[in-house]
Amino acid sequence: MPGLRREEVAVLAGVSTEWYTRLEKGHISGVSEDVLDAVARALQLDEAERVYLFDLARAAKPSRTPPRRTRARVRPAVQWMLDSMTGSAAFVRNGRMDILAINPLGRALHAPMFDSDTTDERGQVNIARFQFLDPRAHDFYPDWERAANITVALLRSEAGRHPYDKALRRLVGELSTVSAEFRARWAAHNVRIHYSGVKQFAHPDVGLVEITYHSMAVSASENEVLDMTIYTAEPGSTSDDRLRLLASWAATHPTSTQNPVEEVK
Repeated sequence: MPGLRREEVAVLAGVSTEWYTRLEKGHISGVSEDVLDAVARALQLDEAERVYLFDLARAAKPSRTPPRRTRARVRPAVQWMLDSMTGSAAFVRNGRMDILAINPLGRALHAPMFDSDTTDERGQVNIARFQFLDPRAHDFYPDWERAANITVALLRSEAGRHPYDKALRRLVGELSTVSAEFRARWAAHNVRIHYSGVKQFAHPDVGLVEITYHSMAVSASENEVLDMTIYTAEPGSTSDDRLRLLASWAATHPTSTQNPVEEVK
């Protein structure tokens, strides 16, 4: 907590200064949930930061073999749901920010991302790779700084949940090597939970579109949860008109809306 010394935080959490110093250095294995909860209250962690702390503690527990993540595949019923949303842009992503499925309007709205050469060797479209490796992203996101901060914070949260995800490690390693902007943000250790908010996109064909987004979890398997995000514009607004224009274009230019790439964990 800003303004408090280490000793004061330890007192508020009800632990010794020596123990809290070890915790700061990452020695979190074996710490009880009650103690973690006390530390979270003392530091006044927000929801995302608290979840991240508990995720790190779970990941630090001794295990003979790292937990293996199953291959996440978007169920046909989820794709049907996406396709039924003709007035909203919607997509499903995993924690690494890979776009796994998207409806026609979502693809039309994110056309610069799908036309980008920042896909990996498997052709996987990834939000973070586009934002940090394609110069056009600075034009597509009017507030690129904020968008970049959110993306990195979401990736950092995913790293807390799944520290053994090889694909995530490869992505972070690549972006850290190539992009100084990503590297600086990753070092900040900010975390985030993505629920709802407002975004702006400067679409190359229809201009500025301001949308409201809401995200929800969708189950891919017993131990894998994906995230569905839905974009809508205020009815009757200029952004609504522009989104409708994109929807009309998408309806007459059908494209594949599910990424054919199978995830590698």
